[in-house]
Amino acid sequence: MNAIKKNLIVMVCFMAFSCEFLDVVPDNTPTVDHAFKNRIEAEAFLYGCFSYLPRFGNPGESTGANPAILGGEEAWWIENSSGWNGRTWNIARGRQNTSEPIADYWASRQAGSEVNGGNYMFTALNDCNVFLENIHKPYDLTNEDRVRWIAEIKFLKAYYHFWLLRMYGPIPIINENKPLSAKGEEAWLYREPIDKVVDYIVSQLDEAVIDLPDVIYDQMAELGRPTKATASAVKAQALLWAASPLLNGSAEQAPYFSLVDNRDVELFPKTYSVEKWQRAADAAKEAIDLATFAGHKLYDFRKTNPNEAAGLNEKTILAMQVRGAATERWNSEIIWADSRGGYVGGSTDNSFQTVCHPAFFTSHGSTNNVTKNYAPTLQVVEQFYTKNGIPVEDDKEWVDHLQYKRDHPDGMWKLRTSTEDDRYHVFLTATTVQLHFDREARFYGSVSFDGGLLYGNSRITNDKDLWRLRFKNGEMGGGPSPTTRYPVTGSLVKKMLHFRSTVQDAGTSAVYFSYPYPIIRLADLYLMYAEALNEAGGATPDPDVYIYINAVRERTGLEGVVESWRDYAVSGKENKPLSKEGMREIIRRERLNELAFESHRFWDLRRWMLAEEYMNRPIRGWDISGATAETFYKEQNIFRPSFQKKDYFWPIKLSTLLKNPNLKQNPGW
Repeated sequence: MNAIKKNLIVMVCFMAFSCEFLDVVPDNTPTVDHAFKNRIEAEAFLYGCFSYLPRFGNPGESTGANPAILGGEEAWWIENSSGWNGRTWNIARGRQNTSEPIADYWASRQAGSEVNGGNYMFTALNDCNVFLENIHKPYDLTNEDRVRWIAEIKFLKAYYHFWLLRMYGPIPIINENKPLSAKGEEAWLYREPIDKVVDYIVSQLDEAVIDLPDVIYDQMAELGRPTKATASAVKAQALLWAASPLLNGSAEQAPYFSLVDNRDVELFPKTYSVEKWQRAADAAKEAIDLATFAGHKLYDFRKTNPNEAAGLNEKTILAMQVRGAATERWNSEIIWADSRGGYVGGSTDNSFQTVCHPAFFTSHGSTNNVTKNYAPTLQVVEQFYTKNGIPVEDDKEWVDHLQYKRDHPDGMWKLRTSTEDDRYHVFLTATTVQLHFDREARFYGSVSFDGGLLYGNSRITNDKDLWRLRFKNGEMGGGPSPTTRYPVTGSLVKKMLHFRSTVQDAGTSAVYFSYPYPIIRLADLYLMYAEALNEAGGATPDPDVYIYINAVRERTGLEGVVESWRDYAVSGKENKPLSKEGMREIIRRERLNELAFESHRFWDLRRWMLAEEYMNRPIRGWDISGATAETFYKEQNIFRPSFQKKDYFWPIKLSTLLKNPNLKQNPGW
């Protein structure tokens, strides 16, 4: 994807042209011929097909926004913020609609309307088909490049279909373009059944993986373009979705999602299939094997940054494991990432980091270099494990002392002052709540909380004098001021802030260490495999389930799941990892913790059909008007979201339905 930058002028000029001619010029005209007359022109078209990929690090209003960043309850936003444009936040606030759907990828001139293609994702598929129809024409294109480019286009076609599948469920399959002369019924397409769409996605990826490279050798120009491991990982994702409760004819799904078109074709499966889980498990294992062959391995901060690690305590290093896995440039764990990073306003920038960077000086509060308003919700703060590697509510050390309760004097909200034993996680002598003590390393690497510490902002060679985080009212980084730059829950997302990024004391300049936004990393694949294998198996989990989930846990210093529950769980839960049902809960919690703030929770809660449970709870945070620990640490209900069955899928725009009578609206809309 860096190649897009490298050829920016060519691509921009070409795309400004191609977006017009592809909709109106008949096939086989000199215009299309010109686009494929030589290698340079054809490569520009290839980059144009890549440019339709969603801006994975952009939650805003512009074309290509990622709704998974602000569209759920993982982190909360504020009105009139000076950070991102937060239009997708309206999804979380229950403002999705059918007249102008938010983050609408089925745009107004979509497949099945009066012309082929459309304004966005279906236009991408149209362009991909044009590419495949014409890539034989460039006289100076080597066969090696032609074969690879065709494989990349097949990968893109598969991914664009998968993206639409997650959002809308049944969709049209755009395998080839209809003639632009087609009008009326001839041009109207049907939505196809879920299983048929999934099989098409898999077929495209199976074809692509054969001719994609094992690794990217020209790393300066091509990092971000797909490899065999990338295509195989997307295949595993697609099959995991097909096997999950939302799309697998489960008892929970079947009564609510019934959609029959005017051909009398049922578009949602009605029968549960355990074989789909096995198919997903096999695909995930294949992806892991290809990734391992290509040199991918779990990130290790010590090996990647040996000079810095030499001066750090083990606790600091373990907290950096998951943070570095997400933000270290093209580290060994990254299977696929978006080199545009936090993309806003049409250019590459570091806005994702500005919304995560805390303020340490008064000047930081009045500059767009530090907007500090990407705030994790209190329910997510509670979700991370204790230091023993199990949930707070299952840990006997917490339960026996009533620390798992919120409203008890000795519960999670009890104030506690940091001592020497806590100094690498909580600022020495700082007073904060029990909830912030004795937690797993991933918590300390993911969340910035009042009284906590930040490794970074130029303090990276030792951890004896790390930055103290302050979020109480009247302090340098806290309170509801300025009104466009504050964390509404009283905490900030730390994970997506690179440790080498620096904001000067005066706050007038910042050096943000940019990184590609992670899309799929190896830990995700491990957890996909563990989940699918657990569901495909019998009452007792397969040994591989433990092997792969434990590999993810051990990287941040946690014991294996069996040992952790055996040694630390309350009576009655010691054997939780020994059953399929118990491991199902554990694997889901592992995904929520390991992949927090990386745009996975939004989709996972949907495919598990748990979004109604999670998204109908109040959004909670601290009382940010409080100036002391006693007044700040008062739980506040910030917002009460409402998630209905219909919200599992996007609505199709009403004007689109009017143009194509063959399309049926999603249930509930």
